[in-house]
Amino acid sequence: MSDAHDHDEIGVGSVDREIDPATVGPQPGDLERAIAAQVRAYRLATGLSVAEMADKVGISKAMLSKIENALTSCSLTTLGRLAHGLDVPVTALFRGVDSDREAVYVPAGHGAQIVRRGSRSGHLYELLGALRGQHKRMEAVLVTLTEASEVFPLFQHPGTELLYMLEGRMAYGHGDARYEMGPGDTLQFDGEGPHGPEELIELPARFLSVTAYGDRAEG
Repeated sequence: MSDAHDHDEIGVGSVDREIDPATVGPQPGDLERAIAAQVRAYRLATGLSVAEMADKVGISKAMLSKIENALTSCSLTTLGRLAHGLDVPVTALFRGVDSDREAVYVPAGHGAQIVRRGSRSGHLYELLGALRGQHKRMEAVLVTLTEASEVFPLFQHPGTELLYMLEGRMAYGHGDARYEMGPGDTLQFDGEGPHGPEELIELPARFLSVTAYGDRAEG
């Protein structure tokens, strides 16, 4: 439903916050603690003691104890031995190092209303949050169509779109196909194909539109 993608934009009500560069990325000790937690968890899953695991991977019991307590930094050789002895890829031992990822929470009814070309035809778009500082990879919009809404011309845009019908009924076109959609119905399609609502059958109609873009999409 690409009328939610044409850029006549916007007013996204987000609150800016300053970021201290010193707090971005892994901090001192994070790597050691992550490796310690993973090594201990995998060792316990094997049922081996510290001494047994140390003997299996060819390091001292004292060294393994220090690793599991984040008291030392592992060499690449030691990490390789540990991964081999635990029968996991080396990358598994780093899980949790970069776990501080951005998330956006939008309470019901608090998504920012955005203005797109469809707004002039009575289509209401509510943006369900947006991650900042990254190329746009995904966009989620709640679309509401009412008696004031008009059937909108077909659109085209990059990416793959998924529609999930929440309320009402409409006929939605994609290319030469036409789909009658009611609550619970889902439609997924290539956004490059012409698409949009062709007939508003039962109003109000509300649906979730989620578009996934490729790495080259511009925000």
